Formats: sequence, structure tokens, C-alpha cells
Amino acid sequence: MERPAWAPRSIDISVPSVSRIYDFYLGGSHNFEVDREVARRAMEFMPGLPRISQANRAFLRRAVRFAAAEGIDQFLDIGSGIPTSGTVHEVARETRPEARVVYVDHDPVAVAHSEAVLAGDERAAVAAADLRHPREILGSPEVRGLLDLDRPVALLLVAVLHFLPDEDDPYRAVAELTSALAPGSLLLLTHASWDHFPLPEERAGGAVDVYRDIRNPLVMRTREEIARFFEGYAMVEPGLVPLPHWRPEGSPDDEDPYASSGYAGVGRTA
Repeated sequence: MERPAWAPRSIDISVPSVSRIYDFYLGGSHNFEVDREVARRAMEFMPGLPRISQANRAFLRRAVRFAAAEGIDQFLDIGSGIPTSGTVHEVARETRPEARVVYVDHDPVAVAHSEAVLAGDERAAVAAADLRHPREILGSPEVRGLLDLDRPVALLLVAVLHFLPDEDDPYRAVAELTSALAPGSLLLLTHASWDHFPLPEERAGGAVDVYRDIRNPLVMRTREEIARFFEGYAMVEPGLVPLPHWRPEGSPDDEDPYASSGYAGVGRTA
């Protein structure tokens, strides 16, 4: 297998990556055949996976615009993946030209490509770290150098928490991050769910098995389980709702049914 110039020498390009599979769903070009093979297998059970991914990105853009309009100019995007059009710093700076953004991912390809995209940008950086270790994120040179945690921050956890099984204690990780944020900070979150899914769970569950096979289990949680991540936050209207229904720019009823295969919400710290 030929190694593209953008792929770091340190990574094994024969092993699939969740962030590169996501990049494939979004129509990106930073993925390998091994990633595309897994994506196509998962799509045999969930053909709407690209549409679900697009709905997550659309929410991210709407929520970042909301945060910027609320006066927030600091953003911490954990599980940021491979940059595509409409990245957080691009969207935030439409309203807040001075916005500072730290991206965080544990995938070497996502980190390397982010570094290339952000080269020369003194108000944006990427940290190689894992959501399961919040203290490493908060103590990273990138976060300490760019973000002032004594001022409000928008914390983004978009399409990432459903890759943390309960044994990784994702609720603890989110609580640790929350405890470090100043009053007035925002949590921008999406999470996959069987609620509103347009196919029976027993039929679509094969996609979950595909992710389990690559040792990245996909955990579908209920609305009540997802709401627990917002403990300590006051929900911003319209609350925790299916992805297209969070402050839509058009009619959410016109969306592909797969777009509602997850929840989105924004909470504010007191």
C-alpha cells in the first residue's frame, strides 16, 4: 500500500481509524482503502451514515455561530478529527475574528493534518490527547498557551462520546472538563442514539458490530443517558433534541430521516 505524502511515517496505514472513516463519510480525501472498506461494511447496515455525519457537522457550525454570537471567543474541540470545510476556527471568526481554538484528537493523521492546516495561525493549535484523560488535555501546552480558563470557553464534544463505552467512564471525563471551565461556558454536544432511528435496531445493529470489530465500539445511548452529560449545565433552548431540530436554518421536517439518528444540545455553566 503506497503511503500518501500527508500520512505520518509513524502510523500503520493498514489499521482503520474512526476519524478517517468519518472523513470518508463527509466526502473528504484523507482516508485509506482500509478505512473505506470499514465504512462500506458499516453502511451495508446503516446506509445513512454519511447523512448522520453531515448532520453532526451542520449542528457544529450552527452551535459555534451561536456561541460566538453569545460573546464566546475561546473554543476547545475534543475529538475534532480531520479538518474539513467549515472548521470551528473558520466559523467562529466570522463573528469573532479574535477567536482562539484548540483542537484535540488522539489520531496521528488528524493531528498531523490539523497542524498543516493551522500552520502560521497563532490563535489556533492542535493537541495530541485523548478524551479519556481530561487532565492531559487541560494541562497540554496548547490549552495552557492559548485558552484562558478563567474566562468562558465553548467545549465541543461532537460525535465523540458514543465511542467511549461505560467502562471508560465518559461521565467522569465530561465532569472533569466541566469543573475546569469558568461560569458562562458552553458545552456543545452530539451523541448517537437508537431513538428516532429509521431502521429497526436488530437490522442496523450490524454497523455497531463493524465498529466493535475494529476495537472502536459504537455505543448508542438513550436521550436520558445523554442528558446526564449535561449535569451542572442549564440547557439552552430548544434543549436536547434530534440533530436537525437544534436551531435549524431550514425546516427540519425536510431532512433525511437518518439525520435524526442522534441528539444535539448546548448547555451553559452557572
